[in-house]
Amino acid sequence: MATGSMAGPAMSGPAMASGDRPRNGAVGAIAVPPEVAIAPGGVPAKSLKPHDRYRVSIQEYVTFHEQGFLVVRGLVPLEEVRELVEHTEHLMHGRVDIPGIEPPQGATPQEMERHFLRIHMLHRVLEIHERFLLHPRILDVLQALIGPDVMAMQSMLFLKFPGGDGQGYHQDSYYIPTQPDTLCGAWLAVDRADEENGCMYFTPGTQHEPIYPTVGREHANHGDALADLSVVEQVSNTDIRSNTLSRVAAKYPGREVAAIADPGDVVFFGGHVLHRSHRNTSADRFRRSFVGHYANARSFTMWGYGYGDGTSTNDKQILARGSTHLPYGQPRFGTACAANTPGLRGPAVSAGVPMMANMADGDMLSTAPMDMGRNDPGIHDHDDE
Repeated sequence: MATGSMAGPAMSGPAMASGDRPRNGAVGAIAVPPEVAIAPGGVPAKSLKPHDRYRVSIQEYVTFHEQGFLVVRGLVPLEEVRELVEHTEHLMHGRVDIPGIEPPQGATPQEMERHFLRIHMLHRVLEIHERFLLHPRILDVLQALIGPDVMAMQSMLFLKFPGGDGQGYHQDSYYIPTQPDTLCGAWLAVDRADEENGCMYFTPGTQHEPIYPTVGREHANHGDALADLSVVEQVSNTDIRSNTLSRVAAKYPGREVAAIADPGDVVFFGGHVLHRSHRNTSADRFRRSFVGHYANARSFTMWGYGYGDGTSTNDKQILARGSTHLPYGQPRFGTACAANTPGLRGPAVSAGVPMMANMADGDMLSTAPMDMGRNDPGIHDHDDE
């Protein structure tokens, strides 16, 4: 999650202009306050635009697990991406009202363009962000990778301007813990993202690493389960000498990959994989993207609402696909999803994908006479194998 996919450690706090630098090295991050949070309760569903369902291939599934990330080309139609382009133009020039966030007064158009680097949680206050967070084709992929039950947790809009900073090595599940840990990001390219304008970089292999804690969070994710889990410092800092997650990345030399993406491509990545981005070194190219974070809807979470007392916040997260035994929230603007549309709770049945049993009820408790001969290899014919 970073200049590319960063999910911040909190969703609330004061607005920060791009010149301010929080301790984690992130810049220009602002968040919609939690008081406009999603509330449980029925909301009339709106009709989705027609979409063909995207079916993930076996190779895509394997690639995601082998590499820690997957780029699905052209997943979101370009005409929809153009709507996001127009929206970001309006937002950057102060033509969109965001409750609690005031645009700079008297700024030039160029200064306006560079005022915000990223904005968190706009799906709470703007319908278009809710709609892209719950985009059916993005959910199709997530359903295959982490589902069948999917909850939508966070949205972010990145407006990485020419000269905009990058973000150093980090792991998303550090910021958004779920139990079991099923976090997955979906990074939709609004502009072409490449090495020049600050695309994301992933280090395959690190998806198998644990979540490394910082001071004061030693027991946050893996607790005391791992005896030699070291504490890291300056997570997200672009200086690899300060950001000690770079020592973990150094265990995988030569494996870092640039996730080059064209508009409409979506990069899916797990919560453990180390990733970062570099500064936008282009003269005149933005690197805009829309990012959602999701988890399996049957994972428990306390993320996002600052309770800090062990209280579940599942009832604030949107049930996007499938079903769950846990509470869940509704989309504020009624975008069709599993929370408000039973027909979208699974491709097979409304309660999710049915499990198949491989033996009749009670077979695991049944008894039979012991036949020692069945374990004698001499009585089995393997010539045709």
